[in-house]
Amino acid sequence: MKTFAHHWFDEVWNKGNADAIDRLFAPDAIAHGLTNPTGGPVRGPASFKPFHRSFCRAFPDIHVEVADAVTEGDMIAARCRVKGTHLGDGLGVPPSGRHVDFTGMAFMRVRNGRIVEAWNNFDFETMRAQIETRQNKA
Repeated sequence: MKTFAHHWFDEVWNKGNADAIDRLFAPDAIAHGLTNPTGGPVRGPASFKPFHRSFCRAFPDIHVEVADAVTEGDMIAARCRVKGTHLGDGLGVPPSGRHVDFTGMAFMRVRNGRIVEAWNNFDFETMRAQIETRQNKA
């Protein structure tokens, strides 16, 4: 299962493959810690894809490195490092052209090769501070 976390982040984020979301995120899956554009929880691929699009638009070169992954039963814990250049307005903030580097963790429950539930804790405050601080210095 350790390779599943690597596969998820590589396909969905590093390669920007939105079709992989349909294959790897169950129709009834829920992603805690993320919100869809209407402010509700992210449930299923149709709800995850707008979140994915906004991040990929904001950071077209986004790269998520899985630094560590631990598996126990159907659960995977992954510690990640996220890097990218803020080149788009996908987050509702004008592009700064600045590089971001922040960390996070994802815990995933996987069944039949698909995420059925995930808990996400990424340091989006640091990401926003890097964009805002760097915008002010530009």
